Amino acid sequence: MATVNGVLGPIEAEDLGFTLMHEHILIANWSMRQSFADWVDLEAHAEFASGEVRSAQERGVGSIVDLTPINLGRDVHVMREVAERAEAQIIAATGFYYYHEPWQSGWEVDRLVEFLLRDIEVGIQGTDSKAGIIKAATADEGVTAENKKTLQIAARLQRASGVPISTHTTPANRSGLSQQDVFEAEGVDLGRVVIGHCGDTDDLDYLEEILRRGSYIGMDRFGLDMLLPMRKRIVTVSKLCERGWAERMVLSHDACCHIDFFPPGTPMPPQWNFRHICDDVIPALRKEGVSEEHLRAMTVDNPRRVLTGGA
Repeated sequence: MATVNGVLGPIEAEDLGFTLMHEHILIANWSMRQSFADWVDLEAHAEFASGEVRSAQERGVGSIVDLTPINLGRDVHVMREVAERAEAQIIAATGFYYYHEPWQSGWEVDRLVEFLLRDIEVGIQGTDSKAGIIKAATADEGVTAENKKTLQIAARLQRASGVPISTHTTPANRSGLSQQDVFEAEGVDLGRVVIGHCGDTDDLDYLEEILRRGSYIGMDRFGLDMLLPMRKRIVTVSKLCERGWAERMVLSHDACCHIDFFPPGTPMPPQWNFRHICDDVIPALRKEGVSEEHLRAMTVDNPRRVLTGGA
C-alpha cells in the first residue's frame, strides 16, 4: 500500500480516512513574526488549533491537508506541535502563493524547483517533515506572466516528485482552465491536480469543462457563504453527483485556525471551521439525495487517490 508524507511521518494510504483536502493551521506573515515577537501567540494558537483538530477528529475526520504555501506563512513547527498534541494526521504543502515578490523575477524556474524539491525529499525548515502536496495559486487577474512562472514551478516539481498539485483559483475569471493549460503544456497528468475553490461558483458548464479534462475539483470553501451561499454549494455538488462526477470532487472549508489578514478580534464566519462539513454539509447533501457511496467517494476515496496516485 502506498504512503503519503505527513508532518509526523509517512501515513499509510488505507489510514488516511475521511480527509479534509484544503485547510490551514496557521497563516501569519513571516516578516511580521520575525520583527515582532507578539505578532502571534504561538502557545495560545497551538492550544486552540489542537482543539479545532480534535473536534474534527471526534466527528470522524482522519486527516487534514494544510495547504499553506511557503510565502503565506507556512510553519511546519506549528503543524508538528498541533499534530502531536491532537495525535492527528496533518499533511503539509510546498509551493508558492500567487503573490509575486521582487526576488522571484531573477530566478529561473528549474533552480527554484531544486529548492522546493528538498521540502518533499529531505524535509521542511530543517525538520524531517516532508511535504505531501504542492500548492499553486492564481490571482484575481488570472494567469499573469509572473503567475505563470509559479505554476510552471509547481508543474515541474510535480513531475520530478510525483506529488499532486492543489490550487487556488478565482472561478469568476475561469482561471482553473488557464491553470490546466499551463500544467498540460508542462506535461503534468491533469488527474494529479485538484483545481481549488470550484465550490465558489454554481456555473456547471465551467466546472464540467474542468472535469472533462481529467482534474479533480475542490468544493472546498464550505462556511464562506458570503462568496456563495451554502444552499447553492449543496445544489451544485448534488447536481454534479447526478451527472456522474462524484469520483472527481473533494470537500473542505479552506478554514484557518489563525489568519493575520485581519486584526485580532475581527469576527469570522460562524461556520468557517473544521466541523462544518461533518455537522451541516453532509446532512444537507443527504437530504438533497446524495448517496452514501458518493459521500464516501468525496471524503475518503478521492482524497486517497489524489494523495497517492492510486486507485
